[in-house]
Amino acid sequence: MSNLWNLFWIFIIIAALLPVLQQKMMELKRLKVIKDFETKRKSRVITLIHRQEIMKLLGFPLMRYIDITDSEDILRAIRFTPADMPIDMIVHTPGGLVLSSEQIAKALKRHKAKVTIFVPHYAMSGGTLLCLAADEVVMDENAVLGPVDPQLGEYPAAAILNVLGKKEPKDIDDKTFILADVSRKALAQVKDFVRMILSGERSEEDAERIAKIFTEGRWTHDYPIFFEEAKSIGINVSSGMPKEVYQLMDLFPQALQQRPSVQYIPIPYKSGGRQSKP
Repeated sequence: MSNLWNLFWIFIIIAALLPVLQQKMMELKRLKVIKDFETKRKSRVITLIHRQEIMKLLGFPLMRYIDITDSEDILRAIRFTPADMPIDMIVHTPGGLVLSSEQIAKALKRHKAKVTIFVPHYAMSGGTLLCLAADEVVMDENAVLGPVDPQLGEYPAAAILNVLGKKEPKDIDDKTFILADVSRKALAQVKDFVRMILSGERSEEDAERIAKIFTEGRWTHDYPIFFEEAKSIGINVSSGMPKEVYQLMDLFPQALQQRPSVQYIPIPYKSGGRQSKP
């Protein structure tokens, strides 16, 4: 009986330690890919990758976004980078806090060497704000950026302002007037910030044009700006994603579900119907 009890406790200990060991192994693999990429490009590589994660023990999903912790960590990484060393940043995010996004964008803009942002899948909202501060944005041809118009809670600031033009003042409550005032300020502030990070290598007219497009609320906040449209707007985007970026994304797996929604044989196929060996 005592032997069974001992085996039970050994099983419990292994079950508790195994996820920790797996996480450490995954972190080592990520660091190796990052180091190889840095050696290849002679740059500092910074990742900002937000996945849906499962909280340990409790097991429910936790959505990630750009927050103060992210901005603190990225600003520290930039401080550790010599002024003449390029920065390569891999961004995969739905966006996040305006304050944190603007801090990171400002720090990237201040960096004297070239800043390149790689977008393998999407960089929406605050992620797009970072892309606007970069010298070059390398996008997968199916990746997307998004508008950076401010949101007040669940409502777009531009939509709140539209209410003022559709109703008589006597029919608008005080809260809406207050929200409209804050919306006007938020739109002006974000537009001024975007124009500022775009200025320098662009004319004032071009910076004003692009800032207006991204902040005026012409689209819904989740509108996908694909590679071709980003290029036509005037963003310095290019294709040709390095394989190391895809390798890194594979090392940031999405939280496992009970039943996968997408399945396929995970090897590349050659043209003509012949399969590559794994």
